[in-house]
Amino acid sequence: MISVNNVGLSFSDKKLFSRVNVKFTAGNCYGVIGANGAGKSTFIKILSGELEPTEGDVSITPGERLATLSQNQFEFDEFTAIDTVIMGHKRLYEIMNQKDALYAKEDFSEEDGMIAADLEHEFAEMDGWDAQTNAEKILMGLGVEKDLHEKLMSDLWGGEKVKVLLAQALFGNPDILLLDEPTNHLDFKAITWLEDFLLDYPNTVIVVSHDRHFLNKVCTHMLDIDFGKVNLFVGNYDFWYESSQLMLRLMKDQNKKKEDKVKELQAFIARFSSNASKAKQATSRKKLLEKITIDDIMPSSRKYPFVGFTPEREAGKDILFVDGISKTINGEKVLDKVSFVVNKDDKIVFLGKNEAARTTLFKILIGELEPDEGSFRWGVTTSVSYLPKDNAEFFDGVEFSLVDWLREYSEEKSETFIRGFLGKMLFSGDEALKEASVLSGGEKVRCMFSKLMLSGANVIILDEPTNHLDLESITAVNNGLIAFPGTMLFSSHDHSFINTIANRVIEITPKGLFDKSINFDEFLEDEDIQRKITAMYKED
Repeated sequence: MISVNNVGLSFSDKKLFSRVNVKFTAGNCYGVIGANGAGKSTFIKILSGELEPTEGDVSITPGERLATLSQNQFEFDEFTAIDTVIMGHKRLYEIMNQKDALYAKEDFSEEDGMIAADLEHEFAEMDGWDAQTNAEKILMGLGVEKDLHEKLMSDLWGGEKVKVLLAQALFGNPDILLLDEPTNHLDFKAITWLEDFLLDYPNTVIVVSHDRHFLNKVCTHMLDIDFGKVNLFVGNYDFWYESSQLMLRLMKDQNKKKEDKVKELQAFIARFSSNASKAKQATSRKKLLEKITIDDIMPSSRKYPFVGFTPEREAGKDILFVDGISKTINGEKVLDKVSFVVNKDDKIVFLGKNEAARTTLFKILIGELEPDEGSFRWGVTTSVSYLPKDNAEFFDGVEFSLVDWLREYSEEKSETFIRGFLGKMLFSGDEALKEASVLSGGEKVRCMFSKLMLSGANVIILDEPTNHLDLESITAVNNGLIAFPGTMLFSSHDHSFINTIANRVIEITPKGLFDKSINFDEFLEDEDIQRKITAMYKED
């Protein structure tokens, strides 16, 4: 168990949170949520001991081992991938080195033999003889193939390093597992494997993530960092979100009696409980949810942006025709004779291991790049707007306010109108007068959505639209795009986002496109489809 006792943290004159008291127990998975800047990662650092709180303390049950997900991709560059994983259990790795050093001695003494015997006993108790096999299983589960295990970390690319560092945290069944954004840079197969791993995990897990599907799948509790307070709630992310919204509505209804509110809450809890699957985490959630009373649920004080798209005109039947497009970037052929037709009302997610392929395709379709060969044609009734993954060109060196920045993209120039659009994205009052170049990553994306909403386009192209956004903004964008009546082409790593929006999947592989009108969950769960796609990535 890990216990937080009256913990507070302040930076100069800013108090991040204070008087935090919470206990994390075995068998539960706790999702840490909060707006950008609320202190989620900072809280994880306090739990791990990397950061000392201003007040209070963190205690761990004696003898329990704590593991964290390293954020430094270069820390283990001089070690092999398999050794890096085993180093996650520091004592085990230390014993392995001590044993090797002893057995390598030419003058191996009786005293050395006694030390070695003690080390062997401790090594066996830690399941040391299966250490390499267990490490390999985790790496393989995350998609790190066997031929990479003996390679130096310095020879691996970024995504492979991330998987090795995650395997390091998971190795050896730590009693307390702290994971800060573990799904970042993982493909969907690796995320699914991680979800299954954590569902069966018997110990304590504390995780920060912006991936709602992941939080819903693995979490029994949510720890909400909100306006300087840290509150613990039973349930996964969807339960926390919907229950807080329900309580907000109940509080606003002054005429409703408490008995009626209790009945509505009970019906709500019953619905969530009945939807719980047979998984261990879901079963645990179900039992906990059934014990909740009306006093256990509080409305969230966080604000949600409003995202809504209204096309100026409806598109006709012809949307987009792509014929044999190829493109080479920096000597690498990222697109090879790509052909497809986009139909009216298609909402297509573009997948593929090569992110540059998707971005390159989108840039060609909006006219930023020329294809090396092939062509494309938009229907005459289409109007297209684009949200790029990299928005630096829209903000770098801009020395005027957000109002003036957005005015450049609007036919209606009045300040009242512009402020209205910025207000929808939570830039109100003096916030709308901030200089555009000093915005955070999330603020810049919210501004880009204001620009996108102003466009009135009936076709929108989105390249990783949830990058840099907090969960509130992701939820708002997700809801706005579900309601969008036009056609959409997009890429994303957000499972819930894709599953609730896409009605067609196109995966770009080295051997051509896989293209099918299908729900995303069905796409992932169809074994025939996944075998076919796997074959399309294998070299001849």
